[in-house]
Amino acid sequence: MCSMSLTALAETSFTPAQTMQVYLINIDRAAERLTEIQRQSDEFGFRFERVDGVDGALIPRDQWIDVDHDRFQRRHGRTILPGEYGCYRSHLLALQRFLASGDEMAIVIEDDVALDTEFLARAMAAKTAAPTAGLIKLVNHRWNGFRPLTRSAKGDIVGRCLFGPQGSTACYLVTREAAEKIVRSLAIMSLPWDVAVERGWDMQISIVSTRTNIAGFSRLQRTTMIGWRRDYRAAKSPAWQRIPAHIFRTLDFFRRIAYVLATP
Repeated sequence: MCSMSLTALAETSFTPAQTMQVYLINIDRAAERLTEIQRQSDEFGFRFERVDGVDGALIPRDQWIDVDHDRFQRRHGRTILPGEYGCYRSHLLALQRFLASGDEMAIVIEDDVALDTEFLARAMAAKTAAPTAGLIKLVNHRWNGFRPLTRSAKGDIVGRCLFGPQGSTACYLVTREAAEKIVRSLAIMSLPWDVAVERGWDMQISIVSTRTNIAGFSRLQRTTMIGWRRDYRAAKSPAWQRIPAHIFRTLDFFRRIAYVLATP
């Protein structure tokens, strides 16, 4: 499952307006999600390249690679879910595919997003408005303490949040330089992907987000591929074993605030 392949479904021609490649993370058993993304591609005129994602549910835990289980437990207060492992490895594969292309920028999406005719133009406008940003999160779950930095030509406000994590890596724009740093810094898993990739202060990357999502979620989002709430509860450590995680999060809270207030 760790190999990558371009499916025939994604082999449509570039439209003249598409200036960035879109990498779609999709696992084989999520065929319905792939069909839905292809429908959107046909309707709205964009091209994507499928990254054959890692299905963590099919890989025994003792065969997982590049994982620091002890550090994950100390930092996050629980064990890793198979879906989290698959998500993490899949995003690294997508970034490695992008780096192999020679392009300077790309967009990475997960297969439960709902896109429209404007999403590429809005993403590019956000990057133009925030030229120093290495990664722009285009979909989030939370915007607590949002501090605006700029507004794009398409009207999207771009900034950072004092509080986080914001959640979700369903859609983001990334530059080559930032992708290189991310792949190098996050080679060993010690946090969930959506938590780790926001930590620009640790990777020395300028990371921003749009104030509102430029993409929605399809009805297929409910068929989760990561885990249900009961799975997260079952993976949680006893209260006393979560003390290191509370300390880590407290320190990261202050690091985030310093980053938001000081980083251009």
